[in-house]
Amino acid sequence: MLTALTRAVSSCINECELTFITRQTIDVERAVHQHKNYQQLLKGLGINVIELPADDRCADCCFIEDTALVLDEFAIATCPRSDARRAELGGVLPTIAKYRDIVHVQAPATLEGGDVLRIGRDIFIGITGRTSLEGIEFVRKQAAPHGYNVHGVEVAGALHLKSVCTAVNERTILADSSRIDIKPFAAFELLEVPPDERMAANVLLANGIVCMHEGFHKTLALLRERTNASSHNRYFRAPES
Repeated sequence: MLTALTRAVSSCINECELTFITRQTIDVERAVHQHKNYQQLLKGLGINVIELPADDRCADCCFIEDTALVLDEFAIATCPRSDARRAELGGVLPTIAKYRDIVHVQAPATLEGGDVLRIGRDIFIGITGRTSLEGIEFVRKQAAPHGYNVHGVEVAGALHLKSVCTAVNERTILADSSRIDIKPFAAFELLEVPPDERMAANVLLANGIVCMHEGFHKTLALLRERTNASSHNRYFRAPES
């Protein structure tokens, strides 16, 4: 059974780090409710969900994906750019160690999981303000012996690669190509998100189901149109609240 490791929302999430958006007040109670809905969605897809407790010293701790890259054979503990985010690893790695051997990215190399998109044996890693070329090279050296191909992807105007590019199946990516160098994805079919829904490219593929925010109506229609021509995926709208 597929297992998803999640982490509860910090009470200090309003102090989270921001780069590309203006700070607005976050309704913590609503965020907690949304996070629980997300967990229920995963459970409904037949996924075993493990929740780690929040660390109220780490405002971003619910974004657990940034702390590790978990492959079939082993896991890579990342090295986030900021000290505040590096503090999150201590609450996550002991649990991952129950399932995988772990190797560690060492500073000054940086790597955050939000920049890592795995499609089969290909690993695409965004070159961003959060992930460095040295971090990408570390992943390449560790993963190549296991048959993975690692590709660096230039990202402009987005926090992470997966903010604007994810996979809807093993052959197709959903992306805002104006914000990434699309050349590394030449072997894949590109579904372009509408210009006014660029954040809709951030979807989750889990057990053959594509999960996305319900507010991106144009992108949802695009995916449904593709569904009519292919039976490889089904699409769900994740509830906003």
